[in-house]
This record gives sequence, C-alpha cells and structure tokens, in this order.
Amino acid sequence: MQSETLSMNSKLPSKKINYKHDVAQKLHAIMQKKQTNLAIAADVRTKKELFNLIDNVGNEICILKTHIDIIDDFDQDLIVQLKQKAKEYNFLICEDRKFADIGSTVQAQYTGGVYHIADWADIIIAHAIAGPTIIKALSDCKKDCAILLLAELSCADNLIDATYTHKVLEWAKKHDDSIIGIIAQNAQLDHPHQFKCTPGVNLQQASDNLGQQYRTPEHVVGKKMTDIIIVGRGIYKAENQKCAAQAYRKAGWDALESR
Repeated sequence: MQSETLSMNSKLPSKKINYKHDVAQKLHAIMQKKQTNLAIAADVRTKKELFNLIDNVGNEICILKTHIDIIDDFDQDLIVQLKQKAKEYNFLICEDRKFADIGSTVQAQYTGGVYHIADWADIIIAHAIAGPTIIKALSDCKKDCAILLLAELSCADNLIDATYTHKVLEWAKKHDDSIIGIIAQNAQLDHPHQFKCTPGVNLQQASDNLGQQYRTPEHVVGKKMTDIIIVGRGIYKAENQKCAAQAYRKAGWDALESR
C-alpha cells in the first residue's frame, strides 16, 4: 500500500498532502516548489557571514538551521533581517537550541532571554532526555510550535542508545500535533505527517577530528530513508558557497526522486 509521505514514497507525491501541522504543510510546499530537500546548518559567527551565506544559498534550501547563541554580534536587527531573508528566499528558520531541561526552564529559554526564539523560529529542536513534559511545555508557549525531536546524534561515541531512540520515536508519533519530525541517522520514522532529517551529510564520506561522522546524500536518502539532508561545513566553508549548495541540492533531490 502506498503512503503519502516522503519517507514511504519512491518519489515525492505530486498532489498536496494535508499535513496535520501547518508548518509541516508549509515545509512540504517549499520542498515541492523549489525542488530541494536541503537544510543548511549556518554555524557561522557573525551577522555578515550569516547574511552572505543566505544570499549565496537561499535559493537552494528549504530550511536554514541556526545556532543563534554563537553569533558574536547578535542584535535584534539580525532577527528583523533574518525574517526578511526567509520571506525573500522562501525557506523556514529552524533554531537548533536543543532544548533539554525541566518545563519551566525551557519555556523561559524559548520565549524570553535575549533571543526570544518563539517570536521568529518556525521550527525548534529538542532533546527527549527530560521526558515528554518538555514537549507539552514548549507547545504550551506557542500554539503552532513545530518541534524536531532528536532521536540520534551524528558524533562518535555519544550516549544515545537503541532504547532511548525507540522511546523518542514513540513520543514523536504520539505527539504529532507539535512534533513534525525527528533528527536521526539510522532510525526509521513511520509516520505520514513527519519528516526525518539527517545531519552530518557531506558529498565525501569522511570524519573530522572532533568525532563528527559524515555520510553522502545518496546514502542517507537512498539507504537510510532520510527526507531532509542537513549540511554545514560542506557548504559554508566551501570556496564557492553557491556552487556547493547547488551540488548538495541536486544530490539530495536526485536521491529522493530515485528512491
């Protein structure tokens, strides 16, 4: 039986899918319109680097993943410009805060402090280590809160085991009104309205000296049934960021269509 989901179809469905979450619906529409399943991990340190990167790769991506707390010259103007760029290039903003604390703390981190993440991030990422109450706490802050739950990490020797991952998949499926997908390497997500996203993707399979392990778009999409590839240094450290993004977009989309 065919299923109207990116993970289960050999090709992306041409008709509109009625996703349970509005953000998932919007993400799917962007992917279809731009023919891309590429998310960029924009792990740069300055506003200038960030906006130069966006101008170079904005047309190729469906998601811009930020670590807003590593921007050395962060200010509120950055957020204003970031939202404008997201509209101009038609991508969603995912803040990779990896929320992982008791409910009251993550609510304060999400809505307050310097960054006011709830005001501008379309998607956020959370650990499940604190239990399912973290999902409720975040969702209570924002009606249309869209969460990617972290099921697996791409770095070597991390402490996430199969039991933990299985529990994450259970919670993701149960709380599909707010969880639009997972971050995973090997775990399989069997849900018609959720996305599997995989970091540590590089055109060349390799590793760095800090334990990060890279796999190719063809491998993670074709073999591991990933819907969205997340690429960082392979693009933002490239000599030509635009060309690199185009190459990753094509590799990821071709792999998705041929699956």
